[in-house]
Amino acid sequence: MSGPGVDGTAGGAGAVGADGPVPAGSAGTVVVVGSINVDQVVTVDRLPLPGETLIGSSMTLSPGGKGANQAVAAARRGARTVMIGAVGDDGRADDALPHLRSSGVDVSGVDTVPGPTGLAIVSVGGDSENTIVVVPGANGAVSASFVGGHAGALADAAVVVLQGEIPVDGIAAAVQHAGGRVVFNLAPVIDVPADVVKAADPLVVNEHEGRLLLAAWAGSGSGSASASDEEARVDDESVVASLRAQGVTSVVMTRGAAGAIVSDASGTVLVASPRVAAVDSSGAGDAFVGALAAGLAAGALLLEAARDAVRVGAFSVTGVGTQASYPTLEDELPAAAPAAPTEGSAEADSADGVTS
Repeated sequence: MSGPGVDGTAGGAGAVGADGPVPAGSAGTVVVVGSINVDQVVTVDRLPLPGETLIGSSMTLSPGGKGANQAVAAARRGARTVMIGAVGDDGRADDALPHLRSSGVDVSGVDTVPGPTGLAIVSVGGDSENTIVVVPGANGAVSASFVGGHAGALADAAVVVLQGEIPVDGIAAAVQHAGGRVVFNLAPVIDVPADVVKAADPLVVNEHEGRLLLAAWAGSGSGSASASDEEARVDDESVVASLRAQGVTSVVMTRGAAGAIVSDASGTVLVASPRVAAVDSSGAGDAFVGALAAGLAAGALLLEAARDAVRVGAFSVTGVGTQASYPTLEDELPAAAPAAPTEGSAEADSADGVTS
């Protein structure tokens, strides 16, 4: 099943908690179970229409994968971070792992398996929007038995972070072995048992993913289908409220330029993103999730962690690529948007920006 591990070291000098930076050694560990890819990024003036051929202006290879992205983001925000995943024996590990290593992520839980390393084909348009096609490759080996081999690390973690780019039984096993809080970013939306999704605290989805999940639970569509026109008309706060009503402990919905909605037992809050000059939105949602996990591991409340994560996501879109654009604790984040109450929310932040 799994091959030799890839050596690495634990990292992170401190994290942002409820009372500011938390010194190293006082915060819990973030364990990310997820995908590791090489990103093939093509830039174009605009994204192509179906069936259309365009000439790209550049092509680069860079490390990616939602799991690896989130691990890098967490580590750069000061969390002690462990990555559990797989790369192939095709020689692409050197392309897939450099930012994990340089960010101080412990990659001893990354195994080499037969076959290709995961690949993401990314197109980035002139307006900073993107399309992504993922070929799982070695990520398909991150099964229940694979994850079970890392049960000790999962049991000791303060926060376990998951996404939808590994097999469902691997996701379920990680939830089963998790000793702390589970942050589940259901992206892409795949067919995961409801009890596994409801173990999340929080469940992190964007506007489209939240609607797709509700449609799947209602039996009106599968996770791979598009939301209907009727579902699309449901406002974001109602989608979040419906997910909570289905039994999800807490929900964070990322909404691009509109920021995020945070909902738990204490209420529902709109957190807006700062205004920034977006260059490339690739991986901004992963920057948000990693920063959110780092804050939670440091002891921040969900809303506090989300406010920091929105600023981290906004910072990330001002640079090119995914992992290389993520801020460290030494980087100055965009200023938080000013707070203003809105009807139906405990409080809200008002401004436009980009987070995911």
